[in-house]
Amino acid sequence: AVVISAALFAVLVITRWGAPARWGSRAFGLLSLGPLPPPEDDERHRSRLRVSPEQVAWLEERIDEVNGALPPLTSFVVPGGTPLSAHLHVARTICRRAERDVVALSAQEPVTPEVIAYLNRLSDLLFVLARAANEGGEALWSPGAGRA
Repeated sequence: AVVISAALFAVLVITRWGAPARWGSRAFGLLSLGPLPPPEDDERHRSRLRVSPEQVAWLEERIDEVNGALPPLTSFVVPGGTPLSAHLHVARTICRRAERDVVALSAQEPVTPEVIAYLNRLSDLLFVLARAANEGGEALWSPGAGRA
């Protein structure tokens, strides 16, 4: 969570960009992921900071909000474009790596399922934000382009 937060902070500082004000601090509250194990039955453990299904739903709503204003994809997106888009793609790849690590951990230790869902949805939000940051000028992969 700290690495993802740092990557997102770099996006905000380097590009002087912020999530829309109506999103508030919920947009990038990654350090609130809390402990990975599922909550135990006693009240002391349930009161700890945890990812909730509502947080995952909030990310899904933001994905739909941003994606709704974008043209449909016709090919794979080549990461990059504007500096903001490039930084968002880097943050997205860090988030995907964290998701893979947590999934691997879940094979050995109990992990709250919402943590995996949150990381998955966050990486998707970063992807659509990167597309939006290119303002219609994103590079799309062309199969066979550049071949002689």
